[in-house]
Amino acid sequence: MHAALLRQQLAAFLSPAELPDDDAPFLLDQRKRYTSTDCVVVQPASVENVKKTVRFCAQHRIAITPQGGNTGLVGGSVAHGGIVLNLGKLNRIRHINLADNAITVDAGCILQNVQTAAAEHGRFFPLSLASEGSCQIGGNIACNAGGLNVLRYGTMRDLVLGLEVVLPNGELVSHLHPLHKNTTGYELKHLFIGSEGTLGIITGATLKLFAPPQTTETAWVGLDNVQAAISLLSNIKNHFAERLCSFELVSRFALELSAAHSRLAEPLHAEWHILLELTDSLPRHDLQDELAEFLCQNGGEHSIIAQNDQQRRDLWTLRENISAAQRTLGTSIKHDIAVPIAHTAAFIEQCGRDLTAQYPDIQLVVFGHLGDGSLHYNTFFPNELGDSVYRREEAVNATVYRHVLHNHGTIAAEHGIGTLKKSWLPQVRTADEIALMRAIKSQLDPNHLFNPNKLLPD
Repeated sequence: MHAALLRQQLAAFLSPAELPDDDAPFLLDQRKRYTSTDCVVVQPASVENVKKTVRFCAQHRIAITPQGGNTGLVGGSVAHGGIVLNLGKLNRIRHINLADNAITVDAGCILQNVQTAAAEHGRFFPLSLASEGSCQIGGNIACNAGGLNVLRYGTMRDLVLGLEVVLPNGELVSHLHPLHKNTTGYELKHLFIGSEGTLGIITGATLKLFAPPQTTETAWVGLDNVQAAISLLSNIKNHFAERLCSFELVSRFALELSAAHSRLAEPLHAEWHILLELTDSLPRHDLQDELAEFLCQNGGEHSIIAQNDQQRRDLWTLRENISAAQRTLGTSIKHDIAVPIAHTAAFIEQCGRDLTAQYPDIQLVVFGHLGDGSLHYNTFFPNELGDSVYRREEAVNATVYRHVLHNHGTIAAEHGIGTLKKSWLPQVRTADEIALMRAIKSQLDPNHLFNPNKLLPD
């Protein structure tokens, strides 16, 4: 159906405010690699209007591309025809249940607003991402977001107690009561978490809350190699147990980029760096001394511990600004990968050596969440910093993913598959697994209208 006619028919049951005049902010993806074409943007202001829109599209065989904050990095919220269904107007904090340590929210709630609402009630929602000021809860769930605190609190899959989802036939499945135990058959919410909008449209969620940290200690450690960082991680997990909240790996080059961009001094000079954080829900005046003593005894003597909130913020700024600093260089070929923690050093050494042999001028920006084995492994070509570098992408990916698979890893740790990586899915999933995924998709969405041409290989 032509976009103008489609918009006219949608206007029969949607208000003018739900059909934005300016589609441009919703059409271009975060990395400016993909642009939606020949489509209509819809922003339903109620769950009922999401259902009406889906029923209309099911009746007329019109594709629907769900979209949250449009902060994805793999082209998962880009449409070619049909409608882009943006959830931004579904943004209420519905309910906070302190007895169950739970918060129920609309899918379009911005992550930072959920964090703030929890804090106002003396609770803590631990999901923390660089895009938390703009990404939405529904998108976080659809991609099973991870972020900085996975080591202690898990991914989004671990933080969801219940979901409200509109199915491809327009029917609503809602289980938002915060049950902590439920063994009545298949746990259907896990079908939708990480499904990238291909099975249903998440309209609401009930999420776990936690006691806020009363004590936080943050340290920056310089190390000679990644294996030393892995040894430190193993020892610190054994000593501090659940108090270890974050354990971030930063390469020398990544730190140099971020320090220059952030206009902050490098904390230490070393080949590899770790930013780690301990938290405790009780006041612990001795935790800093205990951490300092531990580092001295376990290979972390080349380290600093933040002495105040400003120093802590500066250390985290250096970590969080790496991606922004990369953008000042130009276009990069990015990899969002994970390997078992024990294989991280071997992967970095082997893959780096292989890429450098093939491309002597290549620059590697390596950083990420060593505490859970996921890395941002990005490549630059100093003499080709525009989009023309994507002509090298297939060959670079082949090398990187070969080493990822050799080390029993995955090509998508946090950002999902989307459009960018779907051709690689058969490399990390067996034919039987993909057949099962297709069967689930066909059962729930027989006309393949929900986020078509995403996730599953052609």
